[in-house]
Amino acid sequence: MTTTVPSSSAGRAPRERLLSPAYAATTVGMFALVAFAAFEATAVTTVMPTVARDLDGIGLYALSFAAPLASGVVGMVAAGARSDRHGPVGPLAVALVLFAAGLVVCGTAPTMEVLVAGRVVQGLGAGAMTVCLYVVVGLVFPAVLQPAVFASFAAAWVLPSLFGPAIAAFVAHAIGWRWVFLGVVALVAASTLLILPALRGLEPRTGSAETPRSRLAWAAVGATAVLALELLGSRSGPAGLLGLLALSVVVVALRRLLPAGALLARRGLPAVIGTRGLLSASFFCAEAYIVFVLQDRWGLTPGTAGLALTAVGLVWAGSSQVQSRLGARVSDVTAMRWGTALVLVGTAALLAVVVGHGSPVLAMTAYVVAGAGMGFGYPRTGVAMLAASTDADRGFNSSALSIADSLGGALSLSLSGIVFGAATRAGVDPFVSVFALAGGLAVLGVVTASRTSPS
Repeated sequence: MTTTVPSSSAGRAPRERLLSPAYAATTVGMFALVAFAAFEATAVTTVMPTVARDLDGIGLYALSFAAPLASGVVGMVAAGARSDRHGPVGPLAVALVLFAAGLVVCGTAPTMEVLVAGRVVQGLGAGAMTVCLYVVVGLVFPAVLQPAVFASFAAAWVLPSLFGPAIAAFVAHAIGWRWVFLGVVALVAASTLLILPALRGLEPRTGSAETPRSRLAWAAVGATAVLALELLGSRSGPAGLLGLLALSVVVVALRRLLPAGALLARRGLPAVIGTRGLLSASFFCAEAYIVFVLQDRWGLTPGTAGLALTAVGLVWAGSSQVQSRLGARVSDVTAMRWGTALVLVGTAALLAVVVGHGSPVLAMTAYVVAGAGMGFGYPRTGVAMLAASTDADRGFNSSALSIADSLGGALSLSLSGIVFGAATRAGVDPFVSVFALAGGLAVLGVVTASRTSPS
């Protein structure tokens, strides 16, 4: 039997690929930007206990993590609005400058207060950069390649978890922790050069649609209140009472930025948004202190303690792949319930290990279990949000999911700083108090996830 090739296939254009000549530089540049931002995040987590001790700023330890998460929300909202009206080129340029400037401030900070200020600037740039890169993907890459681009972004977060902690520990030991921040600046600049050709080819927009300024204002108010909460709540007397006022402002801001009922876990989409926020709140509260407690309680070096971050990065990625392959065989609601349950089991086990003065291996293992829960449940919050959205509210709901993610983590970190300081002053084990807070937030996550099925 003779097989003939249809004549229409003879002139068929070759299948487009991410690394084809038209997209290679842009693909590599965007991958590198995401990877270096991810490296900076894991590296800073590894060396921050050393930084805080060196700058005599243990009291601002939690705020150094909360600051970029909170300010990142403002960057997201501002960059999204500007990109819709005028295109992503201008906002992305500003984002990269802010991100680099924040790194320079952190790397040269003489005090912990200055370093936290640098983290605020860095967070503004990081939040805006994330939104702009997503817009660039939609404008530069054809629809058939876009899933592959986003998959590369996910991979860009896995690689730094493998090497970031070890490299950060080596750099901090060899030439000082400041170069963990300053070294990333040059890497970001090199990545930017790779995507410049694609950015030059984008025509500026002249959109007329105005994003309500009230949304940006509430984002700024919420971010400021989250940071003020930790600063005020850590003090005694009248200043401490002002922390309650700051917490009230955060709640009001979230009510303006999230769908109605999200704070009360109303069944359906509001509970999905709430589940995303509580997953971030519980897990990142524990993440900020896992390397700290491994160094302080068991005397591990930063490099050895950083292995916990490496392990959780691998398990998170693997668990995410498992839920993806299971697909419709496991519903979004079930995945979110299992994910929040694993986060609760992991944080509760970590608390038990710290209370019982167990081994550091058990502490790392418990943290990895929580990471498996994040990998399994975290992606499904996005899928469930899109399934519950329409053309009229998809943009708002997507933004709300990111805001709940960032402000949820920032709020829990601010609360952890208050709890850590209060426990230290009272002579109670501060790490037990912080991990108990993370466990309590995980319990709320399990309850909220149970209400994510549509009403």
